Amino acid sequence: MSNSVNAGARLDRLPISSFHRRVMMLIGIGMFFDGFDIYIAATVLGSTLHSGFSTLAQNALFVSSTFVGMMLGSFMTGFLGDRLGRRFTYQFNLLLFGGASILAAFAPNMTVLILLRLVMGIGLGAENVVGYSTLTEFAPARVRGKWLGGMAVFVVSGLPVAALIGTYVIPAFTWRAMFILGGVGGLVVWYLRKSLPESPRWLESVGRTEEAEALLQKIEAESAGGKPLPAPAPPAAVAPSRSLSSLWSPALLPRMFVGCVALIVINTLLYGFITWLPTFFVKQGLTIATSFQYSMLMSIGAPVGAAIGALTADRWGRKPTITISALLAIAFGFIYPFVSDPVMLPVIGFALTVPIYVLVALLFAIYIPELFPTEVRLRASGICNTFGRGATVVTPFLVVWLFSNFGIRGVLSLMIGLLIALVAVVLVFGVESGKRSLEQMEEDRLLAVRLRKA
Repeated sequence: MSNSVNAGARLDRLPISSFHRRVMMLIGIGMFFDGFDIYIAATVLGSTLHSGFSTLAQNALFVSSTFVGMMLGSFMTGFLGDRLGRRFTYQFNLLLFGGASILAAFAPNMTVLILLRLVMGIGLGAENVVGYSTLTEFAPARVRGKWLGGMAVFVVSGLPVAALIGTYVIPAFTWRAMFILGGVGGLVVWYLRKSLPESPRWLESVGRTEEAEALLQKIEAESAGGKPLPAPAPPAAVAPSRSLSSLWSPALLPRMFVGCVALIVINTLLYGFITWLPTFFVKQGLTIATSFQYSMLMSIGAPVGAAIGALTADRWGRKPTITISALLAIAFGFIYPFVSDPVMLPVIGFALTVPIYVLVALLFAIYIPELFPTEVRLRASGICNTFGRGATVVTPFLVVWLFSNFGIRGVLSLMIGLLIALVAVVLVFGVESGKRSLEQMEEDRLLAVRLRKA
């Protein structure tokens, strides 16, 4: 058996087949429950506040503890995934957040619920990093944006599903049922994902070439369906470094900067605005039922926006799609605080939610994972996610202060400022990665390094 695996080029030339759809489904279902578990905070916290189980300050601590856990999970999974493999890491994190979620349903008070949320957050942060990065290494370059954007649709569908289920389940069974649903779903997917293969790109990068070759031959046989496959591109001439210090090299450091800023911005948008919508509505005098209904209508924009991101990322390119979406979010962010009509409020809210979730698909799912070589992909993505999650640890307290002193206008002013910063950073420091093989991007990086040394 040959040890000249050339995994990246061989995977990129494959036609889409049942293999790709199976990988997409197994990763996607797990990512859905990851999204569902994150987004239940929006409905659960509105209910705990309304029932007196929690205070506004405790709700802020609950959200903050989620991101402390996600920050830790993002950081740890980067090192575990690059060292022990993608498969081990995504199974471990599913088990962790699934079990903790079930325990959270029986929390006797808000303090215990906050502590369990910290544990859940570790699993949630890990799943987000490893799920997107793993699919990045399987999807052919020509459709990578579409498939990774499709994965984001799985994740963000957890928002309207959590809002819909919460609207009917919480009044009948209390908020505790939401944690049971998320936990049981996560554990079921953990069992199903035992059949998910390891990444051949990762196997080759750590020298396990015989395993990579055997796996590639199985994948090729299933994908080809008995038809001849086109010849793969030649392998990269220079092997990338596995050293963590390579992330601070002149070529990769700008990408790290873009990744960190992008994830700080999108995390703050999601968890400084979207997650707080039911709480905002309750504090503005709406009933808990009306709050959930408004949030549910607006949340439909999540899968719509992610789907738009999936369909446009390859066609328009990463940087143009990010820029246009951010500008649209800024425009609707300016309008939203001045809307009070009960019909127009969810309509404008929907229009604001759509471009935010186009950005979710582009930044979380597509752009950040493909910026980095296989050898350090999870560590780089994990570090970027760590900064993103770390910044949002303080976001709940900042949001409470802004809302208490300036209302919804104060909160949206923060979001608009961050979006402006995102556009500037992506345009100045970002690279275009659309339809380019991961290995070609790495060769371009190495060439840039050599030119600087010349």
